[in-house]
Parts: sequence; structure tokens; C-alpha cells
Amino acid sequence: MRIVVDAMGSDNFPMPDVEGAVQAARLYPADDIVLVGDQTRIQNELKKYDTQGLKIEIVHTTQNVTMEDHPGDVGRTKKDSSMLVGMNLVRDGKADAFVTAGNTGAALAIATLHSLRRIPGVKRPALTSLVPTAGETVALVDLGANTDCKADWLVQFGIMANVYAQRVMERHNPSVALLSNGEEESKGNALVKEAGDLLRQTSLNFVGNVEPKDMMAGKIDVVVADGFVGNICIKSMEAVGSMLFRLLQEQVKRNPLAILGALLMRPALRSIYHKADPFEIGGAPLLGVNGVVIIGHGRSNAKGIKNAIGQARKAVQGNLIAAIREGMTQFVTETHEVE
Repeated sequence: MRIVVDAMGSDNFPMPDVEGAVQAARLYPADDIVLVGDQTRIQNELKKYDTQGLKIEIVHTTQNVTMEDHPGDVGRTKKDSSMLVGMNLVRDGKADAFVTAGNTGAALAIATLHSLRRIPGVKRPALTSLVPTAGETVALVDLGANTDCKADWLVQFGIMANVYAQRVMERHNPSVALLSNGEEESKGNALVKEAGDLLRQTSLNFVGNVEPKDMMAGKIDVVVADGFVGNICIKSMEAVGSMLFRLLQEQVKRNPLAILGALLMRPALRSIYHKADPFEIGGAPLLGVNGVVIIGHGRSNAKGIKNAIGQARKAVQGNLIAAIREGMTQFVTETHEVE
């Protein structure tokens, strides 16, 4: 397998990007890892590690996409960026997947408009997150690629995420739900109600509406929302989690007995932190484009990059793109929709 890594993607590039690629190359010795970006800076980072016998290549580029770049412009103004060149390797059949911790909006725009393009039948690609819960991990889609949605777009998000849950998350007949303000069929805004009516006409295992509390209990495999709601949902969860850990640390420091209790609870606290750590998952797919694209958090450390590469491998091994193509064909047949 050949995985391309945007070495200029993370907030602290190229350090975590290169280190994570080295860790992945050690973990998957049969794979080729291609680092795309400034050759000199990448080589300087690689010198810090023993790369003897590792299958790591460098593709030099003169530009990189920053968080300040406007997503709609980078495909035209930065044709030699590590993001565009890396995706083009996948488009041209020279690599199996692309991993980046860079500008999400730019990755979406480049993939959709300038490189991989959409899978036939897909109206809008969607950003996905794998959310750790009290139960099984949940696939939440969309996270912000489409803030103003139509009902049939939400149906397509559900179809694509359902395929991902089957092929990568290894869920049999995944349950699919709409994120709403109540479980009842009568709850939700006009978009949710219309999308629910359409989802009931598909062959998906659609279970209706789900509230955030049930999503975080891990009772559902796939949760669908428009990008505006999904983005606020995931950011709210991150904010609450960060606040709780910060408050816990402050309280422990103030009370000697709490310090003792924390020491006794250290294994349990470590387990909770491990489960909630976003870098344990690493990244999640951009669904709906003609190639495997995994997007990680800009704050990704080396572990995050390594695990994002692992997510890319699972998507390739699960033949994700071909399965989504098949799923979209079935959707058109079920709904008699014409593109």
C-alpha cells in the first residue's frame, strides 16, 4: 500500500507529520509512506530518526496551504502545494490514500474542485468524525462542509457514512439516525423531518431521531446532521471535555485528600483520557470524493498522524470508494433520482 502524507499540514509542521509517518512506517513495514512538502525541512526532520529499512519517500513541493488561506482560492493560487500535489498522486493512481492535518476547508475545496472530484451521484462531499462515546465509537456526519443543506443531501451523507461504518468500522447492518432535539418523529426542524421521510424510503437501517445523550451513550452507529449542527455539536463536546478535565485538575490541586484520591484513581483516569483522546483515532474520511482522504486535527501530534495513516489503510483495505459508488447507485435506483 502507498500512503501520501501532507508533511506541511499540521499546526506544528513538519515535526509531528514526519514523526508520525516514521512511526507508521515502522508499524506497517510493507507499506510505502510518501511525505509531500519542503524536501529540506522534511530531510532535516528525518535525520532525527533511525529510518534504516523504512520505505519512506519525499516528493518536493514549493508551497503549502496555511490556515489563513481562503479555501476557494488555494487550488488556483497554490498549484505546487503539498495538499494539491499529494491528492493528485491519489488521483493519478500513484498512491492509495492521502492524509493531512491541514486546512479542512482547503482540503475539501481542492479534493472537490481541483483534484479527485466527486463520486458520480454525490451532490456534496461530507466531513466525518469518529466520536468516542460511553459505548462504541459513532460516525458523525457532516461536520461543517455543508452548513446549509437539503434533505436529500442528508440522505446521501447517511448512505456514505453507512458504507464507512460497514467497511472500516466493521459494523454489521449499522444503525443510522438523524441528530435532533427529540426522539419522536414529530421533533426536529423542517429539514430533519423531510430527511427522515426520505431515509425511511431507503434500505438503510434507519432508526429515526436521536438526541445527543443517546449518541454519546454509543447506542447508534451513524448519526447524520447538517454541517452547521454537526460542527457545533462536535465543538461543544470538545469544549465540555476540556472544561471537565481542567476543573478536575484544579480541584485536585486544592485538596490534599483529593490528591490522594486522584493517585488511587490514576488507572481509571488514564483509561478515560485514553478513550477521549482524539489522537487515538487520528483522523476521519472526507466522504464522497474519488479517493481516500483522511483529515486529522490541526493540533495533531505524532500519534495522531500515525493513527490517521492507520485510518487511511483501513479505508483502502475496505475498498471504501468502490463501496460508496455502489451505494450511490443503489440510492438513485431506490429513489428514482436523476442527477
